[in-house]
Amino acid sequence: MKTLITTTVIALALAAAAAGPVQAKGCIKGAIVGGVAGHMAHHGVLGAAGGCAVGHHMASERQRQADQQQQQHDPYQSR
Repeated sequence: MKTLITTTVIALALAAAAAGPVQAKGCIKGAIVGGVAGHMAHHGVLGAAGGCAVGHHMASERQRQADQQQQQHDPYQSR
């Protein structure tokens, strides 16, 4: 269990450092999930990096959809 936590923390730190502050949205949660899943397959760092990328992509998609809905429902939005 201690190895799992240590691996996850290291993987999370590496993934967050690679993502930078601008792309951190979604990365942290994805890195945690990916790090744990990767640890089970003995690839914690790869799992965290992949989880970070997927988490950021999913967060970006949710933000894009929210922006589109806001634009459609805002009657004062200039077009």
